[in-house]
This record gives sequence, structure tokens and C-alpha cells, in this order.
Amino acid sequence: MDTLTELGPLADPAAVLPPINLSGFEPRQLRGFLEGMLQIRVVEEEIGRLVERSLARAPCHLGIGQEAVAVGVSHSLTAEDRVFGAHRSHSHYLALGGSTYKLLAEVLGKQDGTSRGMGGSMHLYGEEVGFMGSVPLVGATIPLAVGAGLAAKMDGRGAMGVTYFGDGATEEGVFHESMNLAAAMRLPVLFICENNLFSSHLYITQRQPADRIARYGEAHRMTSVTVDGNDVTAVARETAKLVKDIRAGKGPALLEAVTYRHRGHVGPKDDIDVGVQRSIEDLNRWKRRDPIDRFVAAATAAGVFTKADYTAMEARVRETVLADSAKAQAAPYPPVSALLDMVYAEEPR
Repeated sequence: MDTLTELGPLADPAAVLPPINLSGFEPRQLRGFLEGMLQIRVVEEEIGRLVERSLARAPCHLGIGQEAVAVGVSHSLTAEDRVFGAHRSHSHYLALGGSTYKLLAEVLGKQDGTSRGMGGSMHLYGEEVGFMGSVPLVGATIPLAVGAGLAAKMDGRGAMGVTYFGDGATEEGVFHESMNLAAAMRLPVLFICENNLFSSHLYITQRQPADRIARYGEAHRMTSVTVDGNDVTAVARETAKLVKDIRAGKGPALLEAVTYRHRGHVGPKDDIDVGVQRSIEDLNRWKRRDPIDRFVAAATAAGVFTKADYTAMEARVRETVLADSAKAQAAPYPPVSALLDMVYAEEPR
């Protein structure tokens, strides 16, 4: 199959990308970006250890290396927006302000978890921060976000629906149906594709005639932007523009963030099991584009903070995460009665 590589340097790990541009953001915001990415990274590293120790039994899909997308997008969202994730959504929940403890408790199947221990890693819920749910079925939450966008439009309070999905989900019919409906009805919906170039075990050029996902948004006549997903300020900057227009009633938009995960498709291993075209050489090249390392290099060079400040922040985040993990490990499991209580409704009296 002849495939167009429209992404150019963004999809080429050997290409040298320009330094991260910090302009337009206050030092406080920049430090918040770093802390948000660190929190996600450390939490997912801890989840990986819990899986390795057989404490977390449900399948866990880690997005280590993709932290800049959720943090950059969430900079423009509010708790009134209705955000939906997929099977790799730890970052989406945490970037909105979700509880580290509740997430770890859910991964461990404890009753204090985001879904009361019944969902595991792929079924997260946090209405208090605007995260309306994630499910493992590929593409399944995309139409839910469109419905949430319709509800938001009817409410008239300026909220919107938001859906995260991977490049593989764009091969599902429901993705195109959802895009069509959102565009036809000019609904306030932000479609976010985390294009990490792999769908489970197949590279995008083995599955699609072009590697740039934004072309689908253009086909539906909505504003569509492709951005370096490993550059948190670029993601935040482009998202802010799209969100401003969506809230102004200009209809839906698509943000394609090109990124790359370091771990395998599922589980904690830092390996190349995700595809026949993924090599250790490419993985190591992508790690040189690590969103945290790139941001720290730019911010320290600009004097936003020092390397000592970064080290201290990382230590604080790690201490908090490990404390929450210990608390979650000690927390109780749901009672046996919950097996029926959360399936059947009580009879009306």
C-alpha cells in the first residue's frame, strides 16, 4: 500500500525539532505544566510496578511519553466541560485535577477507587473534575462526547464535550458518524486524537493511506490542527485557540497531537512488542523527544526555574504518589454485596 507520510518531521524520530517556545505563559503556568506532567509520569511508573508485583491484576495501558497532550489540553478546560477518555486515560483524568489516590485505588480494585473498585485501569470516572468516563472499547466514548456536546449546547452555559482517542479509533465507523453529526449540527465538541502512530501492534502506515489524522476533520469541514504532542506549550496554545472558537459557537474542532508512548501496548514493559515496525533504535530516538525532558531543558535555559527546583518538585511529587499508593494498597476491597448492589437497582417501594 502506498502511504502518504504527511506528518513529516513530527513522525520521524531522527528529525530535529525546534526548541519548545515558552512565550505567552506565566512562570506559574509553566511550573504547573511541569508538575502536571511529572504527576502523570510518576503515577504511571508506580502503576507499572504494581502490575509487576501482581498487585494490580486488571490490564493496565500506560501512556508514559504522552503526558504533554492531556496537560496542555486541560489548561483550557473547566469542570463544567464533559470529558471522555478511552483505554489509556490515566493522564486525562489526572490532568483535570483527578485524585491520585482514587486512581491508584481503582487500579488496585479498592472501594475508594474512582469507580468504587469495579472498573480497574480502563473504567475511570471523575464527575467532580469533569471526567465523565473511559471505556476499553475502541471509539466507544466518541459518540458519548458528541451527545454531551449536544446537551451542552442545549444548556447554553458555554460548556462542551471533549473526547480523547488514538489513531486506531479513527478506523471505526462511529468516529466518522460522530464527526459528521457534530459538524452538521455545529456542536461544541473538541475531538482530540493522540496519534502515537501505533494501533496495538500495527504502525499507522500499515493501516491507513496517510499518517495525518487531521485530514478527517478537514473532510468534515471543521477546524483541524496537527501539533507536536510532545510539546506541552504547543498543545496548550493550539487548544486554547480551538476552545475559544468552540465556546463562541463556531462548531466542533479536531486536534491531532503527534506523540509516542514508551511502554508496550499493555503492561509495564519498556519494549518493542507493539509492532513489527517498532525498533529499539526508534524507541530510543523518541525518548530524546521526551516531553518532560524537552520542557525542563527549555524552562531552565529561560530561567523559569533551576535544575535544583526541578529536582525538588520531582521529589515532592514522588513522595505524594508513593504515599497515596501505600494508602491505596492498605484500603479495603468492595464488600461482596457490591457485586449485586452495583448491577441491579432496588425495587421501588
